[in-house]
Amino acid sequence: MRNSLEEKTWKTLIDRINGVGNGKCTPFLGAGTCHGLLPLGGEVARKWAAEYKYPFPDSSDLVKVAQYVALNHDSMVPKEEILKILAEEGKAPDFKNPLQPHRALADLPLPIYLTTNYDNLMTEALQYRRRDPKREICRWNKLVEKCPSVFKGKSKFQPTVANPVVFHLHGHSEFPESLVLTEDDYMDFLVNLSRPALMPPAIQAALEKTTLLFLGYRMADWSFRVLMRGISRLMEPSMRRMNVAVMLPPAEDEVSSSDSAETSQQKAQDYLDKYYDNLGIQVYWGTVSEFFADLKKRMNDAEKAAAS
Repeated sequence: MRNSLEEKTWKTLIDRINGVGNGKCTPFLGAGTCHGLLPLGGEVARKWAAEYKYPFPDSSDLVKVAQYVALNHDSMVPKEEILKILAEEGKAPDFKNPLQPHRALADLPLPIYLTTNYDNLMTEALQYRRRDPKREICRWNKLVEKCPSVFKGKSKFQPTVANPVVFHLHGHSEFPESLVLTEDDYMDFLVNLSRPALMPPAIQAALEKTTLLFLGYRMADWSFRVLMRGISRLMEPSMRRMNVAVMLPPAEDEVSSSDSAETSQQKAQDYLDKYYDNLGIQVYWGTVSEFFADLKKRMNDAEKAAAS
């Protein structure tokens, strides 16, 4: 069921990555970019559901299970627990592999990287490629407003390709209070996202004026749904740029079983293509590694064609 993007979409995306014309590209990293390195959210949710005796059938929904844990203990328990799990079970990435998602992104000439992940992998990949990144977190609640910021003070920092910024919208592992994890967190984050001063000007401009490349999200992800609802408020409809999302095709357990599995999955994919197209998002159905293999081949072909 994997299918690629239209050639005109590829051309526009590559032009934006290379900074051609007025548009540029800003990647958004989701949990799928850490596949094989960090435990999946569903795995953590099921573990907690058993441990904390979660009474509802959606025991693989991390956001809902985390909310249950928070209400039965306190809001910091699930955040402290997930950071402990990530520290104990996380694996080191192979940055020597040019198709490893973080390494592939670090190879692109981009000044801003946005992520909803709590880890430090994007920063480490940029350092591996001998770039000097700065880490920044979204100050979506009062407890993280006083965290150090590269955008405050007299420096007037502006992200560049040599000195990019990795902006953590949903928090970073170094600051447990910054994590967006429970249902309450997501609702508060969405409400606060409408505050004009929440985003540094450089990040606001990236959201408003660049092509966004979403990587590692699934169609039912809270992260993706909340992001799109919040970001849509910042975009001027008549000035909306093309955006791209790399997603896995709908799994069998995500679609109706009224038809054959293959037919149901294809119907779901066709519907989602239309749904996301209405949001200005072109979908690449496949893995992040498959996407980067296609992207690198097209970028190399474009360079050879320009040189000939």
